[in-house]
Amino acid sequence: MKSAARTVLTTERRLGAGQVLRTGTKAAYRGVGELGGEMHLVRTELAAGDAAPRGEALACIAHLTDLHVTDTQSPARFEFINREAADPRFRELLTMQRPHELLNTHAIGAVVRAINSVAAGPLTGAAVQLVAMTGDAVDNTQRNELTNFLSLLDGGSVRPDSGAPGYDGVQGTDWPGDIYWKPEGQPDGDPFQRNLGFPHRPGLLDAATQPFQSDGLAVPWLRCWGNHEQVCQGVGVVTPELARAMAGSRKPIELPPGLDRDRAVDIFVANPERYMSGASLVVPTDPERRPIERSDLLPTPYYVHDTGTVRFITLDTVCDAGGADGTIDSAQLRWLEQRLDEARDRYVVILSHHGYDTLSNPRGERRADELLSLLVRFPNVVLWLNGHIHANRITPRGGFWEVTTSSMVDWPCQGRLVELYRTAGGLLAVGCTMLDHDGAGLAGLHRELAGNVPLNGFDSWRPGTPADRNTVLLLPAPF
Repeated sequence: MKSAARTVLTTERRLGAGQVLRTGTKAAYRGVGELGGEMHLVRTELAAGDAAPRGEALACIAHLTDLHVTDTQSPARFEFINREAADPRFRELLTMQRPHELLNTHAIGAVVRAINSVAAGPLTGAAVQLVAMTGDAVDNTQRNELTNFLSLLDGGSVRPDSGAPGYDGVQGTDWPGDIYWKPEGQPDGDPFQRNLGFPHRPGLLDAATQPFQSDGLAVPWLRCWGNHEQVCQGVGVVTPELARAMAGSRKPIELPPGLDRDRAVDIFVANPERYMSGASLVVPTDPERRPIERSDLLPTPYYVHDTGTVRFITLDTVCDAGGADGTIDSAQLRWLEQRLDEARDRYVVILSHHGYDTLSNPRGERRADELLSLLVRFPNVVLWLNGHIHANRITPRGGFWEVTTSSMVDWPCQGRLVELYRTAGGLLAVGCTMLDHDGAGLAGLHRELAGNVPLNGFDSWRPGTPADRNTVLLLPAPF
């Protein structure tokens, strides 16, 4: 009989598209179905041999990334830009709104419970010692979003609502615009219900905005800065004008007249408040929507954490000049080299929001190759954990493995368990196991909705291949 504490691990069951629940004019809306478990695939690009564990685990951690705690009623969110999805000039600004984002906090609360429920890693039997969170904890650099995120991970009261009591945003029945899922509107009255078969759910907006308690993680966790912590909607620099508007009462509902579409991204990056100059509505103010600083989450932007024989090094890859993708400067590389040099007797795990392929922001220093060359110089660097792309991907990088984990906000809404251990054959192994939450309550609806979002759901690239999920990644032992 399987332990209830292990049912969240995908070695025992996977989740995917289930039976059709409703049919729209363009697509079928499917439930979440249970599939057979996915065994570990041994990857040997960096070393080949016996993958069985020998002795105790060196580390057992959970990896979370791109949680996106979202204030869905903020004046400084620009959901109407989704209307421009077919225009490639707006690509870097999308997606501005997801039909399930009001339920994000409930999904995060569920994955916290899931991590706490894991009694032992499936490969080594070790207990989870630590959680690494690699950025985009919040969606829109707001204080109230950060407060909710800290309550979710540390334990405490979570308040998904903002402004005045009650939901006042784009999914309300009286909000103008025909591009949003309005769960309490007329059945088939919006394109999500009519075309995609999304459900009609009276009472959902009130239920989703009610405060709830989070138990918090039972183990320590490491924090990391992401682009959504730093810039508006993960892209636009927070100017003084925008900072005032974030806590104000005017919410834009349309593109400003005369916007130069050829410069749409550049305008948003440098002056996102320009997007607030079109038609707008009056909404309740909230001073807790003020922008946050790095010091609100981190004592220092990059740092080390040593535990046992493992050193975790957290980097700051966010570009202060705006834009979604990352950067790393020469000063941080010099600091990193010093931290690596003093840890030659430890296994090193790198943590950052962006990975090698997304350290490509043209507004910052482009030193991804320098970073990679530096890491490869040290044979005790064994793993680089990151996120940002909202997808599962595992890539060998010289002498170590880069492991990118999917987002909680987009399908497949997962975290990842990572076990570092020595093998019976004298190699080092990184064991990866995808982690689902229990799907209780509104968290289950969040996951179902996410799975049905066109281009990003069940049939999308985001879950990765089996080689990007449950794996044992072999590499030579550095010592």
